[in-house]
Amino acid sequence: MATITDFNELKVWQVSRVLNKQIFSEVFERDDIKDYALKDQLNRSAGSVMGNIAEGFGRGGNKEFINFLGFSLGSLSEVESQLIRGCDRSYLDEVRMEQFEKSIKELRGMLISFSNYLRKSDFRGSKFKVEEPESTYGNFQT
Repeated sequence: MATITDFNELKVWQVSRVLNKQIFSEVFERDDIKDYALKDQLNRSAGSVMGNIAEGFGRGGNKEFINFLGFSLGSLSEVESQLIRGCDRSYLDEVRMEQFEKSIKELRGMLISFSNYLRKSDFRGSKFKVEEPESTYGNFQT
């Protein structure tokens, strides 16, 4: 198993990015939707799903990462709620809403599974990794 060194290598982040793109093309590229408050809130919550995964990864420790995955779950629930609101206002049809709900359910499962994996892992995060220094004096010659 290869070591993941960047958040964009995480499958869960990649799936959240795809969902974000789908929401953008479905909602934000449509000029007929004038509900700018809904668009803004949906944009922020969808971006927050991706952003919290990235930020949690960047923190370098499992406990913090798990917390940020929880924030992503909360934002994902907000995305779902905002999409339902958009559907109720006839911005999305039922078929498209069902497709979004399927994607959201898949991503929610991935976030929960990944959190559970991190809870059980013996690896505590990159910030706890101990590396041997080259020498006591670094690269200085004595």
